[in-house]
Amino acid sequence: MDAAVKKLLAGRSGALAENEVKDLLRAYGIPTTRYQVVRDEKDLKGLSVRFPVALKVCSAKILHKTDVGGVRLNIQNEQELRQVFKEFRKKFPEENLLVDQMEEKGVEIIIGLVQDPTFDLSVMCGIGGVFTELYKDVSFRVVPIDAYDAAQMVEELAGKKLLEGFRGIKANKQLVIDLVLKVSALGEELIDLVDQMDLNPVFVYEKRVCVVDAKLVLKKEE
Repeated sequence: MDAAVKKLLAGRSGALAENEVKDLLRAYGIPTTRYQVVRDEKDLKGLSVRFPVALKVCSAKILHKTDVGGVRLNIQNEQELRQVFKEFRKKFPEENLLVDQMEEKGVEIIIGLVQDPTFDLSVMCGIGGVFTELYKDVSFRVVPIDAYDAAQMVEELAGKKLLEGFRGIKANKQLVIDLVLKVSALGEELIDLVDQMDLNPVFVYEKRVCVVDAKLVLKKEE
């Protein structure tokens, strides 16, 4: 296990904050949005991310940020960001905030890890975004998987044509297969720690993928 991962997870249980999940993903070679944690208004000066950005509440105690009004998208400049920051600081006075660089929309997929009551930790892949709950177009395999398993998971999706150039959409199916393998490898290494992980949406492009939002819950200590 990577030293940075050990340090991040040492003595932890329950949910991680979004920046912590993305730090973990990066340690396993999984690309995410560029982001910066901010606490005070002075932190907004000289950000390392470019506009437009999203501002999010960033807390291990708030998993469903949109449900509490904790996400604002498409902020266009520093002046607008400062205004939204002040609103969020009043609403979430004790929490960190995350400035997240907006990404061009790609084909949306969901990838995750779930604890199956029969088979234990399993990796999941499906068509993501607003269609996740509507179509329930997902496939599962027990961790660990190999390249054949990952390819079959993608082939089982009814929406796989979105990853194969349907109506000129530029998305790379092989990159999705590679990402499923990386998530399985993460799950295998952390199998005694992970309760569930949800990467949704993941944007798929012609030459890259990007995890836009990420949640991870660790097993609680018994």
